[in-house]
Amino acid sequence: MERESMEFDVVIVGAGPAGLSTACKLMQLAKAADQELMVCVVEKGSEVGAHILSGAVFEPRALNELFPDWKDRNAPLNTAVTRDDIYLLKDEHKATKLPNGITPKTMHNDGNYIVSMGNVCRWLAEQAEELGVEVFPGFAAAEVIYNDDGSVGGVITGDMGIGEQGQHKEGYMPGMELRAKQTVFAEGCRGHLGKELIAKFELDKDASPQHYAIGFKEIWDVKPENHQEGLVVHTAGWPLDDATGGSYLYHAENHQVLVGLIVDLNYSNPHLSPFDEFQRLKHHPTIKQYLDGGKRVSYGARAIAKGGFNSLPKMTFPGGMLVGCDAGTLNFAKIKGNHTAMKSGMLAAEAIFEAMADGKEITSVELSSYTEKYKNSWLYDELYRSRNFGPAIHNYGTFWGGVFNTLDQNVFGGKIFMNLSDNARDYEGMKLASEAQKIDYPKPDGTLSFDKLSSVFLSNTNHEEDQPCHLQLNDPSIPIQVNLPKYDEPAQRYCPAGVYEVVEDNDGNKRFQINAQNCVHCKTCDIKDPSQNIRWVVPEGAGGPNYPNM
Repeated sequence: MERESMEFDVVIVGAGPAGLSTACKLMQLAKAADQELMVCVVEKGSEVGAHILSGAVFEPRALNELFPDWKDRNAPLNTAVTRDDIYLLKDEHKATKLPNGITPKTMHNDGNYIVSMGNVCRWLAEQAEELGVEVFPGFAAAEVIYNDDGSVGGVITGDMGIGEQGQHKEGYMPGMELRAKQTVFAEGCRGHLGKELIAKFELDKDASPQHYAIGFKEIWDVKPENHQEGLVVHTAGWPLDDATGGSYLYHAENHQVLVGLIVDLNYSNPHLSPFDEFQRLKHHPTIKQYLDGGKRVSYGARAIAKGGFNSLPKMTFPGGMLVGCDAGTLNFAKIKGNHTAMKSGMLAAEAIFEAMADGKEITSVELSSYTEKYKNSWLYDELYRSRNFGPAIHNYGTFWGGVFNTLDQNVFGGKIFMNLSDNARDYEGMKLASEAQKIDYPKPDGTLSFDKLSSVFLSNTNHEEDQPCHLQLNDPSIPIQVNLPKYDEPAQRYCPAGVYEVVEDNDGNKRFQINAQNCVHCKTCDIKDPSQNIRWVVPEGAGGPNYPNM
């Protein structure tokens, strides 16, 4: 069967905050100029928001620009932040509450909102469709279309109905070609097409390596007496003795709290399990006091691009551009990337529309004006001011890095004379298993802490089982012959969904088992594998988690 082909002015890959803001801004500009545009957003989740996972405390700066009347439009920003509590957890029992004056002012959240970004994206999609954008959920962008001159000409959505061995099943449908004058890649952190484009066009040759964390999130229904709507709690320190990162606990509406742990993926101990560190965290009295007697109702995990200013690649190439976390625009000093992702998409839209309005033929063209707009925007200034935050933590540790960042942000306004860097890739520092301390994690109690499989169940993850595995090994022998003897195969622990197992048969022979149907699309394996042997690609459209309220 031949592929069908559709032509658009702009194709946007990903219906997250960056992609949808790009679409909305484009159509706003077109309507203001009384011009017609054909804009398409393709989204791999079963619905818009199904794959969106974020804390989230939301800064409305970009939204105020995009939709100044967002309150009248009933945007789902219902819980204003009322207080920030920041703690240093000293051990499994003790904690010190830090005065606001000795914490970085970027951690303060006056004027911000506790939200479900999944619901914010659903709302943004409604605004986009009202403006005339075509939004296609359930279709994964699987391949980049390259024109004869090497420029990007659009994307091909994934084929449907291919069996595990590559055979065409009944109902097979080839993916569609979505061709465009400009293609905007807004896949989120470690987007698999964005990763390909960065390598092909050497977009990161002048940048520090991107750095990542894995972020966990659970939603809990808690007792009314344990709930303080609008309260924001952050912690650093325990349980992360062998890693850097921190936790969050946000009191949302309807007696719900959003709790999670962020673990930087540059940790060195192969025995460390980020998932189990999160489960331990919830037993600390600082966190437990809110969860006691409550019920966990949702779970998810996602990688976070946290390299910031120093790790930003060039964001343009012939025929397209990167926006949001596909480029890495998150401001980790604020632990926020939604407003920055939105602003990057809005700037991309302005660059595209202005080039088209000037009457230029923009097919295959590299729109460097996007870069200029970024450099002249508050987005650039904000990311520049936070450029030292991550390197300080990585180089000096949680305590002294925190001291440096407080000085940098509160005294120098992010413009201290020093420019710190971290040029080691996250997977490079892993120790040999024989040289690292083993970690004895307690068994989950089923009340505050849980196992991986029951957690994945709450993520509503589902994949068509008879399809090619979307977790591809460059060399199938490496997990058992290299990673197991050297690192005790850490994929068994860094995966938050029980996807990877080392299975032993009755004769003592070991094999590497991939339970791809469990995958929550966090991308951690693509990042952290010490042999860089795992490649995450999109599964059949609509596969993966189905987050209702994350």
